[in-house]
Amino acid sequence: MKAHVLYGINDLRYEDVDRPVLKRNEVLLKVESVGICGSDIPRIYETGAHRHPLIPGHEFAGTVCEVFENGDSSLIGRRVGVFPLIPCGECGPCKNKQYEMCRNYNYLGSRCNGGFAEFVAVPVSNLIKIPDNVSFEDAAMLEPTAVAAHAMRRLLGEEIKSVTENVKNDGHYKNIVVLGLGTIGLLLTMHLLNEFGDNPAYNIIVIGNKEFQREKAMALGIEAKNYCDTKSENVVEWVLEKTDGIGAYAIFECVGRNETVSQAIEVAAPAGKVMLLGNPASDMKLQKNVYWKILRNQLNVMGTWNSSFTGESKDDWHYVVDKLKEGAIAPSKLISHRLKLADLNTGLHIMRDKTEDYVKIMVC
Repeated sequence: MKAHVLYGINDLRYEDVDRPVLKRNEVLLKVESVGICGSDIPRIYETGAHRHPLIPGHEFAGTVCEVFENGDSSLIGRRVGVFPLIPCGECGPCKNKQYEMCRNYNYLGSRCNGGFAEFVAVPVSNLIKIPDNVSFEDAAMLEPTAVAAHAMRRLLGEEIKSVTENVKNDGHYKNIVVLGLGTIGLLLTMHLLNEFGDNPAYNIIVIGNKEFQREKAMALGIEAKNYCDTKSENVVEWVLEKTDGIGAYAIFECVGRNETVSQAIEVAAPAGKVMLLGNPASDMKLQKNVYWKILRNQLNVMGTWNSSFTGESKDDWHYVVDKLKEGAIAPSKLISHRLKLADLNTGLHIMRDKTEDYVKIMVC
């Protein structure tokens, strides 16, 4: 089969390799669509992976084409998405079904071979069936879409429940801010609009720094007056003015820089909530006056990573699949480039060198 194999930092080769040999409780997946994640760029060009050689790629979906000897043959032909984290099953979080926090996990595309290939071996327990009306492209975006859902549901789970009880606007908005409009920020915006967009008690504000981000946000349903461009506005002043000096009830920080984390804390209303989900670009430090705001405003500051996948209907992945099936969200609307597997390097270079505007680059 053809695959992109990472032999070391900045040494990715497109070549013929043997198809995976299945182990017990694994299936062979024909990769139908695979997305490039922002984390693939440093992994390939700067830091390397956990082992080499390795086939990267962890955002993928496909068709089961083979099962291990005496495996469940009914899986053959099934359309599936793939949870890329392979938990150990033995540590404390695993015993509590908090697999995303496993202490000794394996990971498709960073610790073992992933989806930048024609075929990949995947544990049966990491598969999720996708409905016939859900495209492979949408299924390949299950991982980042579930990450965004995980952050939203952790911070605003009670509010989501109350929306179903027809919360009415009493004249005071609960302002929700998305700070950073990369892939995760836009997917989070999509989720928030789906859950709160028709409810007059909530006001969704987004903050970006590129024209195409503004266009994407507006295409999702954000009003122009609720978009802040950091190139022309002071974020803290703009949000405080927008919220009558009160600040935002909930803020999602999707960048991972000192500046944006500080901004998220400074624009939070008293007793507000801040969710940190941007991967850190460097060491994180808080100025004394910003730290004081956490204390004096009694903020609830949380962090999140990955998403819940337990095989149960209440986990993040099933939540997303249900939304996809209903047509309530459509992550594939954020695909900016579609490439063939042989042309993967084109997409990697676009993201590494930022030669073009992009949101999600999909290989299919």
